[in-house]
Amino acid sequence: MATQTMAQSTRTTAKSRTRPPSSARNNRKTARVGTTAIPNADRVRSWLRLSRDELDDLYRKADSGAMPQGDTRGTPIFAGWPMPGWLAGLARTLGWQGKVFDLQGKARDAGVVVNKVTPLGLNLIVAKVYRGESWLDGRDTIVIDYSGTSLVARSVRDEIREVAPGLYLGKVWLGRRRVLDFALELPDSTES
Repeated sequence: MATQTMAQSTRTTAKSRTRPPSSARNNRKTARVGTTAIPNADRVRSWLRLSRDELDDLYRKADSGAMPQGDTRGTPIFAGWPMPGWLAGLARTLGWQGKVFDLQGKARDAGVVVNKVTPLGLNLIVAKVYRGESWLDGRDTIVIDYSGTSLVARSVRDEIREVAPGLYLGKVWLGRRRVLDFALELPDSTES
């Protein structure tokens, strides 16, 4: 009996040494501000209350960051509109749920992206994704360009920057007119 308990204790200790603590496993979806961790979902909810100018400042302060790869969860941000949280939820339920990125080449710095739309989350509306110059501030950004890939969205251009690990703030342009902001979150790879 004592031998069995000792063996169990040894296995438990070995597991705890090889598996990082919960906070380290979840750092992909959590940004640190000072010593306080802020989950990305909470950060996105706070963005829903910001003005367009405040969102622009946040975007300008960020670097373009890493290119997203795979499925992302999207949240439209209706800055300056009444009930922006309710509108974001409605738009996500009925219209747009995010984007799926498929990067190509050795550098993984360009590829294609498809939008998840309709209540069924269908993968529709394809665009090219690459690094380029931001129309907002002229700095490096990740460009999502529909001009050569979509009849429906030919005059649309999105730009995104990584504000925190796995969290992107985006700008939507219709022609050269800015029309909307949005957030993209990469899923946590440790979640089942």
